Amino acid sequence: MAKLEIKNLHVSVENTEILKGVDLTVYQGEVHAIMGPNGSGKSTLAYALSGHPHYEVTEGEVILAGEDLLEMDAAERSQLGLFLAFQYPVAIPGVTLANFLRTAINSRRKADNPDDKGIPIPEFRKLLKEKLDLLKMDHSFAGRYLNDGFSGGEKKRAEILQMATLQPRFAVLDETDSGLDIDALRTVSEGVNALRGPGLGVVVITHYQRILDYIKPDFVHIMFEGKIVESGGPEMALLLEEQGYDWIREKYGVKA
Repeated sequence: MAKLEIKNLHVSVENTEILKGVDLTVYQGEVHAIMGPNGSGKSTLAYALSGHPHYEVTEGEVILAGEDLLEMDAAERSQLGLFLAFQYPVAIPGVTLANFLRTAINSRRKADNPDDKGIPIPEFRKLLKEKLDLLKMDHSFAGRYLNDGFSGGEKKRAEILQMATLQPRFAVLDETDSGLDIDALRTVSEGVNALRGPGLGVVVITHYQRILDYIKPDFVHIMFEGKIVESGGPEMALLLEEQGYDWIREKYGVKA
């Protein structure tokens, strides 16, 4: 069973330190939720893990399945089995979701075997159909241009379809609930739950408890001022729902 280990991670953006020593270990098969107020560093953690060039790691290490993630570029991290679902997915007019996914799969296959000729079209169509059916999505969805003209809910569902098709070891969901109404949130959450299993570790980044009503976490962590300051079970999210973050500010000496 592979694990994602984050040890004393410090990250700066434009010479401003955002993450100030994050420690977290996630095993495949586990779901971890990271909660915290705006500016606490949650999305910075997501982008630093994925290899965004604007996020400079100044100290610490990240190990995925025994490999040094920080020595890899974004593509290599994906090939190793890391997936990031964006808070604000980008539209790519002219590129269908199906073509995008086939290109991503072929890139991974090429990384594993430089002589690979790519996934045969019949095999890819079968795989895509299986994933669309698993997520209860209309097959026509795959023929649309990636995120072009998509609603907020459709963009997030497209992210989950990508996750299902690429089958990563670990997925980081960066505020997947952002901008979703209750129906869309339920639909996206059902998709994530359909993919849960021993081969996938999930980190759910969120402000609010509501997505955790549908995606039940094994562990909940509170991030504040660039660090994970509290960890516990699902009851931690309920505590935040009831009391907000004032008790965290008071406990750690930061004025509201």
